[in-house]
Amino acid sequence: MARVLEWVFFLYFASHIPITILFDSQALLPKELYPQALRDVLANYAHGAKDALMADPPMWFKSFCWCEMTLQLPFFFVAAYAFYQGKCKWIRLPVIIYSTHTATTLIPILTQVFFNDFSDSPVPGPATFEERMTLATIYMPYLVIPLLMLFVMVFSDDYKPHLHIKSH
Repeated sequence: MARVLEWVFFLYFASHIPITILFDSQALLPKELYPQALRDVLANYAHGAKDALMADPPMWFKSFCWCEMTLQLPFFFVAAYAFYQGKCKWIRLPVIIYSTHTATTLIPILTQVFFNDFSDSPVPGPATFEERMTLATIYMPYLVIPLLMLFVMVFSDDYKPHLHIKSH
């Protein structure tokens, strides 16, 4: 079971690399840096999913994207490598830090999705319960998988450090 979870974590981090570079970074960088096709994919996604956060990101959301670009993106490569290799105990503390940070950022994102009134938003946001659930489902893996990682890193014997106690 441990190796299955490591593969899930590997796929999570490996897939996050192109998503961050090609799409999430568009919330921050000049649009001219991206081919029209990538801008269109993001616009079509934001319109279809009614993701107002990606279509017209507020400053607080951009701050999360900056963290993702500057702190998390380099870590994605390290973590993908560690979970691909398997049984890398040294990844424990960095994953605890990453997963705690990421899960925490999802609280305001999901709060916005579920409770914000998008009726006066410059771009369409979710209006019905079904639309809110659909959008929440898109964001949910970025809460659930980090919480699962946190649980594994804290409680699994596979990642717990072994203390060597000397007796005199």
